[in-house]
Amino acid sequence: MQVVLVLDNTGWHVSKQLKVPDNVTLLPLPPYSPESNLVERVWAFLRCHYLSNRVFKNYDTLFDEATVAWNRLDPSRLAWITQTQWTPRAG
Repeated sequence: MQVVLVLDNTGWHVSKQLKVPDNVTLLPLPPYSPESNLVERVWAFLRCHYLSNRVFKNYDTLFDEATVAWNRLDPSRLAWITQTQWTPRAG
């Protein structure tokens, strides 16, 4: 079985010391590709609808509010946010 693993450009993904098995093909994303990295669309939605135009008391408050926002995403909303022309619709 051959596996294609899509990677962002974090340091450990581009390390020359990374040992990749023969049945794994690494496919790096372009340096800026929010349309390819669908979680970027999720975070943009959360910022726009739940987290923007607010001042948070501290990191713990921000973390708690981000958790609440994340938990508001039901599967159908998440599918809608991440749907693109080039990805098949699930279900």
